[in-house]
Amino acid sequence: MVTRMSPAEAENWAYRADVAEQAIRDRHAARLWGLPGTNLAVPSWPAPVAHKAFFTWHYWWQAHYLDCLIDAALRVPSREKSKAVQATIRGIRLRNLSPLASNKYYDDRAWMVLALGRAGQLGRGARGTTRRLLHALVEGIDPSTGVLPWREGDVFFNVPSNGPAAIAFARAGRLDEACALVDWVFDNLVDDSGLILDGERLSMGGVEVERGRYTYNQGVMIGACLEVALALRERGDRDASTRYLTRLHTLIHSVAKDMATPEGVIKGGGGGDGGLFNGILMRYMADAAVRLPADGRTDRAASRIARRLVLATANSAWQHRLEVDGLPLFPADWTKDATFPQAGGLVAASVAGAVREGAIRERDLSVQLSGWMLMEAAARVGDDARRKLDSEGSGFSSNPGKGSSCE
Repeated sequence: MVTRMSPAEAENWAYRADVAEQAIRDRHAARLWGLPGTNLAVPSWPAPVAHKAFFTWHYWWQAHYLDCLIDAALRVPSREKSKAVQATIRGIRLRNLSPLASNKYYDDRAWMVLALGRAGQLGRGARGTTRRLLHALVEGIDPSTGVLPWREGDVFFNVPSNGPAAIAFARAGRLDEACALVDWVFDNLVDDSGLILDGERLSMGGVEVERGRYTYNQGVMIGACLEVALALRERGDRDASTRYLTRLHTLIHSVAKDMATPEGVIKGGGGGDGGLFNGILMRYMADAAVRLPADGRTDRAASRIARRLVLATANSAWQHRLEVDGLPLFPADWTKDATFPQAGGLVAASVAGAVREGAIRERDLSVQLSGWMLMEAAARVGDDARRKLDSEGSGFSSNPGKGSSCE
């Protein structure tokens, strides 16, 4: 059964994605050091001089900015949007001041691989850079654990690195590596509620489990299970595929039970790096809603739950936004009203390899990118519902209402 949605509702989500895109473009997009043919996103708004000059720029935030630009360009293709993607790739490469694969953080590399890989769908990718980044991920797998550390030489093996890397491996056809990373997470980092924990740290006393339950980690493992399952089905390994689909179904149910309100709205939210966490979850929740096979009741039930979470959360975030010059400013917590950011005061800053939130979370690019990601996710779900209903010939309802290690 397809989620019922009127034509006006589907168009409304597309409009909201459009204005979310415009808000980022107007407040954050800028040439890198004034260079023609470049583009990056300023890390805050209002922005201090260090942010405007891109002394501070946050590599993995820019990867998600690029991913959002690609979302918009795929939803409504245009020459202008395609050029913005290319200019952003150029800006990222120039601002990094060294090859992108030289970044020491495996999570950063994985996100950049994913964004550049999707840019290839527009004919705007950087194939050589993408190959080098993917090679760096493969070479970074620790021989003793079989998975990636957080960064080079580290003893913390976490989901933020291994989740997006598994997605990248699956999309690149490296199923053995993808399955190994996903299996390690589900063998070692699932709590009693079915949610994914953050990682394992090796110490002199043994293995210490970091028990944080972050929306980021649920999102990337939903995405990884989906990519692996679909790749296995395409190869004809349906039994192996079922294993990953079952994990995916369970995780979607666990997120709905423990991370959402009774109305289906994802709870909580931070700034700094944490500002991206909920958006990541919604990106891959929408992916599951749209791409999950409809073979059986469990598949269809998981898809319906994913759709409900995306649309309920997007509606709540939209209701709690501020309007600034006619454009949305999204809250960090999608269940609460947004706070208007003022110039001055503390801004998000890097501390020990992570970006900590500033005084007002809504000032952070990461928070606003999550809002944009969420609107794109809702637009994608709405468009998918419209297409499926059209293909069924039922119109709209007026009520919204082999030989793999994976085996």
